Amino acid sequence: MMRKLLCATGVAAVALATFGAGSAQAETAPGCSSTVQIGATAYGQYQGQNAISVKQFKGCGKNWSYVFVWQSFRDKHIQYSLSAFVNAQYDDAELVQGEVDKSGSPVELWSTGTDTLTVCTQAAGMMAFGNENVVQAQTGWRC
Repeated sequence: MMRKLLCATGVAAVALATFGAGSAQAETAPGCSSTVQIGATAYGQYQGQNAISVKQFKGCGKNWSYVFVWQSFRDKHIQYSLSAFVNAQYDDAELVQGEVDKSGSPVELWSTGTDTLTVCTQAAGMMAFGNENVVQAQTGWRC
């Protein structure tokens, strides 16, 4: 019995190492059950460690930005606020779309859905805390 328990614990540890403990596992945006991530995940660092992950999703005719705060940062017990938004490229202008801001140290935050599937977009997120400390990240542009 003990050997099976140790084996199961080892398998769980390998799974965490393989799939990344602390990484966001978001699948669906609020109000849209059929979203899919587009592009690579971006990471914002604080003191040399990942503090936030930012992903861009599309579905239901819209784009979303999703921001996740890593457990390792939350364990520091620092109060912070989050912002999630989509940058959209229109001709020569870059505009912020769908911005949502939330204080109270949320674990995750979605922007609102943006009607930007026909233009180049980039998901962005920002975490602010303390005396003007900011951690930010943005995904690559998707056209």
